[in-house]
Amino acid sequence: MRLGVRRREQRFQDAFLQCASCRKTLFRREFDQGMMVCPNCGHHHRLNAKTRIEYTFDEGSFVEEDTDIQSVDTLSFPDYQSKLDQAISKTGQPDGIVSGMAKLEENPVAVAVSDFGFMGGSMGSLAGEKITRTLERAADKKIPAIVFCASGGARMQEGLLSLMQMAKTTAAVERCRSVGAPFIAVFTDPTMAGVLASYASVADVILSEPRALIGFAGTRVSKQAQVVKIPDDFQTAEWVLRHGFIDRIVPRREMRDTLSDLCRLLGGRK
Repeated sequence: MRLGVRRREQRFQDAFLQCASCRKTLFRREFDQGMMVCPNCGHHHRLNAKTRIEYTFDEGSFVEEDTDIQSVDTLSFPDYQSKLDQAISKTGQPDGIVSGMAKLEENPVAVAVSDFGFMGGSMGSLAGEKITRTLERAADKKIPAIVFCASGGARMQEGLLSLMQMAKTTAAVERCRSVGAPFIAVFTDPTMAGVLASYASVADVILSEPRALIGFAGTRVSKQAQVVKIPDDFQTAEWVLRHGFIDRIVPRREMRDTLSDLCRLLGGRK
């Protein structure tokens, strides 16, 4: 009897899910076909790196690079190694950045995609190294670099080594700039703190998904620092667009075509 109930519950969970924003019950098949965007309220649910790559780049074109490096608990920070092991087991990845080469409408691009599911997409030494290598590949080949950002900021368990990645990745952006290789950053929910304050905010073109959380300090800290009431949409993509910090908000369904147009316009090969 209980086994039958569990099977019915499992079938229900396989067929339906609830929107994280409006709480409406959705058909899973319709949800997946809509690139995990709620058809009722338009909320863009978070994607893992693998799904993001499948949605964005030419089918079967992605070739992963930088698979020979891994995070190290250099500071012997309490519980860091166990949290790393849990994140690796959960995502099947050695860190929160997946990097490599891919194609957009047959044009080669250097790619890095952040996965928020891996320790909040935090930037440690490995993530910083993968971002840097991605930008250097773009500079060496004189092709566009595309980086999807999703991070709560620098990884506190790596201390100063994590903060050093801010300078290293920003220097790699300058190398792209020196040879004319365009760098496009895509902000997804959330893009915060050390990632926003380094390579992400100095891209040639900055796009964002709708309603993505974008900022340096969290909303609670920002409220404490303000002497006036902050707007309801504070630190959303729409708010930072109005203040000139990003170039355009692009719905997920239009992202591939927009990136392809930008690569052709800014220097992608044909």
